[in-house]
Amino acid sequence: TFVLPDGSRRPIDAAEGMSILEIAHAEGIAIEGACDGSMACSTCHVMVKKGLETCNEGTDDEFDQLDEAPVTTLQSRLGCQCVPNGTKDIVVEIPSVNKNLVREGH
Repeated sequence: TFVLPDGSRRPIDAAEGMSILEIAHAEGIAIEGACDGSMACSTCHVMVKKGLETCNEGTDDEFDQLDEAPVTTLQSRLGCQCVPNGTKDIVVEIPSVNKNLVREGH
């Protein structure tokens, strides 16, 4: 389930082995990905509110990049790096802010 910035919830079924960013894009859910998933920005920052233990472990490089994201929590991950294993439902919150301030219209 994705919790969108407006607070609405969007339950989806996803294929195993996909990152949260890939799942979101496949479902038409707007999560930034300015670097196209190369871990060079933090615009795909999400918070895994439920089921974080079913996701791959973050790397030092990922957590270093997360330092650039506004409003991080202990549940923060980069959507491009976080891959749920499919054993349990997860809840992913999309923050209403990100650091891609040059995107027009947002």
